[in-house]
Amino acid sequence: MAIEWILAYLLLGAVVGFMAGLLGIGGGGIMVPILTTIFSAQGIPQEHLVHLALGTSMASIVITAFSSLRAHNRHQAVLWPVVWKMTPAILVGTLSATWLAALLPTKSLGIFFSCFMAYVALQMILNIKPKPSRQLPGTTGISIAGLSIGGISALVAIGGGSLTVSFLTWCNVRIQHAIGTSAAVGMPIALAGSIGYMINGWNASNTPDYSVGYVYFPAVILISTLSYFTAPIGARLAHKMPVATLKKVFACLLILLSLKMLQTIFFG
Repeated sequence: MAIEWILAYLLLGAVVGFMAGLLGIGGGGIMVPILTTIFSAQGIPQEHLVHLALGTSMASIVITAFSSLRAHNRHQAVLWPVVWKMTPAILVGTLSATWLAALLPTKSLGIFFSCFMAYVALQMILNIKPKPSRQLPGTTGISIAGLSIGGISALVAIGGGSLTVSFLTWCNVRIQHAIGTSAAVGMPIALAGSIGYMINGWNASNTPDYSVGYVYFPAVILISTLSYFTAPIGARLAHKMPVATLKKVFACLLILLSLKMLQTIFFG
């Protein structure tokens, strides 16, 4: 791999980790559009651009998800009974979505990703939060939520944090427990998503060397290495910087990155 691509992946990892620590978000919203652009510049066939970006992004989230899970568990902020009820459905939803993604053309995936990120960005700009209006549902209700969260997360390569926190706070779960439980749920989403993209892309042709299915491991290693170290820096600065303003700036960045990704997959 040329030195410029190594530096690009390292820089991407540094930015993703920092933003995840600072704002509690990042992941696919940043990685997928940028990876799509990098892969295109590296000469990867257009038919695989978004699939590889999604799979590589999911795999890159695994280490961050594990670190976040451990941190929240130490503070006893994880509602493990909820995690155990959600996880089977999350695994089914995530794996099913990776299978669906493998069937969809690049342009369709790009449009879905961009529309979802526009929705996320709008929520951040307007500071829209669900009002607590009910209690946690039973096993069936939690399973339906897990199925939806896992499926959407796999299609846009996120750890499911924004979706899980919104669902739990809507069900009158304290925000600290909602965030901690969301961190725990992010681990099976990241693992299942990574495995799903590897399996469903197994027979794909013209993927880069050192790829397994739709996961490009050189990028995963380089991104994860830097994000592991920059996430704590962002977390420490979260209490010193105007996070509310930064979220709005970040939301605008998400929209611009998504538009750039659409430009790459439609016009090269």
